[in-house]
Amino acid sequence: MLAFALHVVDEALNDFLPLYNSVVGGWRESFSWVPLPLFTFSGWLTLLIVAMIVLASLTPLFFKGSRSVRPVAWFFGVLMVANALGHFGMSIYMGAFAPGVYSSPVVLVAALWLLKTTRSVRPIGGLHA
Repeated sequence: MLAFALHVVDEALNDFLPLYNSVVGGWRESFSWVPLPLFTFSGWLTLLIVAMIVLASLTPLFFKGSRSVRPVAWFFGVLMVANALGHFGMSIYMGAFAPGVYSSPVVLVAALWLLKTTRSVRPIGGLHA
């Protein structure tokens, strides 16, 4: 959760959104089936804040060992691994640090920890909610 928040701040402070919209806009012109949206800054930030609120509300269930949040944890973990690797790849492609790459190592480590923990988490006190 904190790694995700750090990453959002990193992206916001380093003008990630114009680069994202440019890349996705080009993909959508070349490949009409690409389902990625274009964002305004306020729409992008609102979506990320809502995501953080939802994730924060699920955190107690995750730490209790609730099986019902495992699919969300797996999805978010895989998404964040892909996100971090995407920032690394874009930096290599551009030959310069891409916006969001500074926090990507933290995001990658946190996402891998989440995936490992999700795989091994056991319900506390026999709860299988």
